[in-house]
Amino acid sequence: MDHFGWIQLTLFVGILLVLTKPMGVYLTKVLDVEGKTFLDLAIGPVERFFYSLLGIDPKKEQDWKQYSFSLISFSLVGTLFTYAILRLQHLLPLNPQGFGPVSGQLSFNTAISFATNTNWQNYAGESTMSYLSQMVGLTFHNFASAATGIAVAAALARGVARNSAKTIGNFWTDVIRTILYVLLPICLVYALLLVSQGMIQNFNPYAKVEVVAPYASPVPGKDAEGRQSPPQRKVETQTIVQGPMASQVAIKMLGTNGGGFTNANAAHPYENPTPLSNFLQMLSIFLIPSGLTYYLGRVVKDQRHGWAVWSAMAAIFLVGFLICWWAESTGNPHMHALGIDAASGNMEGKETRFGIFNSALFATVTTDASCGAVNSMHDSFTPLGGLVPLLNIQLGEVIFGGVGAGLYGMIVFVVLAVFLAGLMIGKTPEYLGKKIEAYDVKASVMFIMVPVLGILGSTAWAATSAWGLAGLNNSGPHGFSEILYAYSSTTGNNGSAFAGLNANTCWYNITLGIAMLLGRFFMIIPILALAGNLAGKKSRPLGEGSFPVSGPMFTVLLTGTVLIVGALTFFPALSLGPIVEHYLMTHSNILF
Repeated sequence: MDHFGWIQLTLFVGILLVLTKPMGVYLTKVLDVEGKTFLDLAIGPVERFFYSLLGIDPKKEQDWKQYSFSLISFSLVGTLFTYAILRLQHLLPLNPQGFGPVSGQLSFNTAISFATNTNWQNYAGESTMSYLSQMVGLTFHNFASAATGIAVAAALARGVARNSAKTIGNFWTDVIRTILYVLLPICLVYALLLVSQGMIQNFNPYAKVEVVAPYASPVPGKDAEGRQSPPQRKVETQTIVQGPMASQVAIKMLGTNGGGFTNANAAHPYENPTPLSNFLQMLSIFLIPSGLTYYLGRVVKDQRHGWAVWSAMAAIFLVGFLICWWAESTGNPHMHALGIDAASGNMEGKETRFGIFNSALFATVTTDASCGAVNSMHDSFTPLGGLVPLLNIQLGEVIFGGVGAGLYGMIVFVVLAVFLAGLMIGKTPEYLGKKIEAYDVKASVMFIMVPVLGILGSTAWAATSAWGLAGLNNSGPHGFSEILYAYSSTTGNNGSAFAGLNANTCWYNITLGIAMLLGRFFMIIPILALAGNLAGKKSRPLGEGSFPVSGPMFTVLLTGTVLIVGALTFFPALSLGPIVEHYLMTHSNILF
């Protein structure tokens, strides 16, 4: 934990803080149909063209049921669209490598994965997907699913702010404006910036180049005496991946999608060429979720409340990162006993270009924000270092969170925090002048229970089934952590993985796909129901007896609610995995 790391951490948090207000102000203008942006003259005609093409009246609002129906219909059609492209990619253009069709079960898993903003990948992109599949089938969802999350957050914020209203906005207007005014313009500039750092953007066939030092590779098989065959194949060339990478990486980070063009994701030198590109990618993951907290303050006309929510998110982020950084810097005592310098920390599974600090920071950011992109292998982290990204996901993607999902998830915890505070002081719970009643609490609890059932139920099933255990490359508590991480990541719509698990099997593809559906739509529907109910309530003027939802006391209460709900719910499962593994690492003479 050196001073260079502290300087970079200060820069990261400082720049994020500076960008939060302008991003929030811009989001307010975009999500308020009457707002004006500097892009109106250029994009306005395109926006009106889409309204005309789709037969949408942008000023006609929807109640929460109509909003939900539109969202689910849009996502379903998009899922079928991507499934068809993957199954038919061998017949479609932009396939210079001649890749065949993606299998049915993998197409099912992948289509759901990208439609739900999860981007869990049971495949290696550079050896499975054509350029058309990457660019149209998958990147389309990177924009659409991100815009959907932002739309839901906007709908809930309107529900909190409106007084005796029956509607919460128009889904189609929210999605179209978010894509045209926020995601596309930023990604255009962002992709060019990434290209300037050395990221590729082309449609060339893969390049085959001569290696500097040819080597012999063993051929699988055994000789006549049953021994492994000696090296027989001389390797003199290497295949270098090509393709439209920068355009996909820009939106995968900004939209907190995370799906990599290559299997190595952000650890690949093309997907993450320099320390500057690494810093920008981490910053872009948090950019919109951070700005949405300011947007919340503007919509509800209480900016201090928006900053209180931001402060709670930032506090949990910093604590988690510092634990992860410390654990990885401390390393493995068994390695130290073998004479390896303790000062080097745990470099297993990490890029030497980034080191321990940037690997720990990236892992924390990407799991706080349900992004799923990785620049190191979480499976190789120390037990406590790996516990941090795992717990980040299990807390409900509310530590800034996915674009939109972080804000609406945190508002649920705000409702619960206000409800608990009301019980403690013996007053009717109230949030910004609106009474929190049974319907609101039930909708919030439904939101909280989905990841509990999806993560713990699926993990228990897989950990006691032959198909679940067959995918493990590790036994004991670490193997259990691999399964727990897989269902946490998919239910939490994160997409990162403990890479030791082979999940590209029929059972895993299907069950992980179901977990992604539960973690997205069965959590969004209670959110929209909550938005509709809050919008219909009559707001009362805030008085001296109103519970304050800003300031240090509220930030501590909100932080405590998030941690208690998450920690107590998943502590038994974490005890069987990373906590036991840490104990064995520090109190056992057995090498792992």
